[in-house]
Amino acid sequence: MSHPEKFNIGSVTAGSGELFLIAGPCVLESESHARGLADAIQRIASDLGVPYIFKASYDKANRTSIHSFRGPGLAEGCRILRAIAESNKLPVLTDIHSPEQCVAASDALGPVEAMLQIPAFLCRQTDLLIAAANTGRAINVKKGQFVAPWDMRHAVEKIRESGNQRVSLTERGASFGYNNLVVDMRGLPVMREFAPVVFDGTHSVQTPSGGKGVSGGQPEFIPVLARAAVAAGIDGVFLEVHDNPAEAKSDGANALHLNKLKGVLETLLAVHAAVR
Repeated sequence: MSHPEKFNIGSVTAGSGELFLIAGPCVLESESHARGLADAIQRIASDLGVPYIFKASYDKANRTSIHSFRGPGLAEGCRILRAIAESNKLPVLTDIHSPEQCVAASDALGPVEAMLQIPAFLCRQTDLLIAAANTGRAINVKKGQFVAPWDMRHAVEKIRESGNQRVSLTERGASFGYNNLVVDMRGLPVMREFAPVVFDGTHSVQTPSGGKGVSGGQPEFIPVLARAAVAAGIDGVFLEVHDNPAEAKSDGANALHLNKLKGVLETLLAVHAAVR
């Protein structure tokens, strides 16, 4: 398999051959909750020797219902993320949704190591990709549920040709009929020809808009899909992790319970070691 162009986000190297983790709650619910999860996940990752990026969104701009919780907003959310990055010495990741947010979020995050994420529904938005690239931050592009793996080369080119070489791609399932996603593992090595590849084990088990005004999910399939993806040769694993998924304010139906994280990571590390 090819070796994509590697890059650093703080202490994490994407594309180095070492498996890294992006994990945290879907949305920032409160500063104390985010800090608690960051601390707990960091301890698990550190014990297992897994490089770790904390993720959480300051705004979920594409919730199914207008009544769904969206988050604390850009200013407060980036303040929380910056505080966690500084206190825990962790790189952080958050979504941006418009060219204007790229600059505002990057400025609010200040000197900390942070990765800006392009949501799957926005992965073809040229102005957004260029604005994200122009911040100089590392960029993680979620593959659209409607995009062929080989067509993600264009998203990578938009970022690289804007002068930013730090870009990764994330698989999160493809639309398969209504309210269902399927993961085509062939897409992982295809996209890895263009950039380091991350597998999102939690959004891949979503049933989009499959609930009553919310998305459902099948979290029992997170471990098996993640194992298959690691066996296929990926660079990182993305997991939405929550200490109480039933009460989560966003995406609880497809989140991995915090108490299952260590066991899942141990298995993924064993698979990774076997296929290297």
